[in-house]
Amino acid sequence: MADEIILNNRYLIQARKGSGGMAMVYQAHDLTLERSVAIKLLRKDFSDQAEFRKNFHQEAKAAAKLSHPNIVTVHDFGIHDDQLFIVMEYVSGIDLKTMLKKHGKLEIDESIDLIRQACSGIGYAHRAGLVHCDVKPQNMLVTADHQLKVLDFGIARALATIKADEKSDIVWGSPQYFSPEQASGAAPSPASDVYSLGVILYELLTGQLPFTAKTSQELAQLHREALAASPRKLNPKIPIKLEQIIIKVLAKEPSARYRTADQFGKVIDQFHKEVKEQPVHHTSASLRTTTPPKRTAPKPELRSQEAKVTPIKSKINTSPIPILHHTGINTAQKESEFDWLTWLLALLTLIAVGGLIPFWLWVFYIIKPPL
Repeated sequence: MADEIILNNRYLIQARKGSGGMAMVYQAHDLTLERSVAIKLLRKDFSDQAEFRKNFHQEAKAAAKLSHPNIVTVHDFGIHDDQLFIVMEYVSGIDLKTMLKKHGKLEIDESIDLIRQACSGIGYAHRAGLVHCDVKPQNMLVTADHQLKVLDFGIARALATIKADEKSDIVWGSPQYFSPEQASGAAPSPASDVYSLGVILYELLTGQLPFTAKTSQELAQLHREALAASPRKLNPKIPIKLEQIIIKVLAKEPSARYRTADQFGKVIDQFHKEVKEQPVHHTSASLRTTTPPKRTAPKPELRSQEAKVTPIKSKINTSPIPILHHTGINTAQKESEFDWLTWLLALLTLIAVGGLIPFWLWVFYIIKPPL
């Protein structure tokens, strides 16, 4: 095809999949390894900056070292016609933001499962010394079998290069999801990613963001100063303990949150286990699952028959049949015991009487001796 675009004589561009503030995303075919890949082609105005090229290259190399089932793998990095691009694993699925727009708020179990996977992937990056800096549902892909993969670690920064007192005019992250310290221009940390994960969990469970505003500046101020509305007010199905976890991760001070995504994930996992292990208590109200049948008035022609049948039913119902049956068994036992005693007394009497016969014969022979 005349309009075919092949990056670095290796990646054949096939279809445009999306766009963002920094780059265009394409589906491409790797001609060398013969596999589908996703390519993020950065805007030219970013690529023209020598300092940005250097930093982005470093970050791409760091991201390429991450190998985790919940992270989109980075395969390659390059420059084509003075434009930076990064080659990633191609994942067939939709991003979590699109999923939310399509279905609204999700069920509690599904929300917990997705956030646990996100914590697993981002927690792995934290252990490797990387902060994502732009955790948002648009950067999470969900496959048909509900596997979540975090992408776009291209703007992640190695922790070793971040100074504690660093300040910047550049705000990392998306205004709807970034942390209060990111809104202030301070250096992001793993706790910053935890805050963003908390915002996503809030949105998954309630269908709403904790803060909304018309401008990025207003949003930044809300993240720094305002308290989010109670999630349970928006969704009463949310357990109290889960609400407490969300409130903790949305704390304004990083030290008040969980320090890493791993810690957050373990707390969520423990909560999920406790919910599953809780016994189900059935109340009398919950056991009444069916409505009792309505009693209809008897027909006039049947009333006289019912009047005759009712006394008979009453007699049958009040008959002490079980008591007589039980008493009968006891009486039979007593009669059986009485018969044995009678026979024993009779035998003793016979023996006694039989023993006196020789005595009376002896007396008789004395009185009237034989001739």
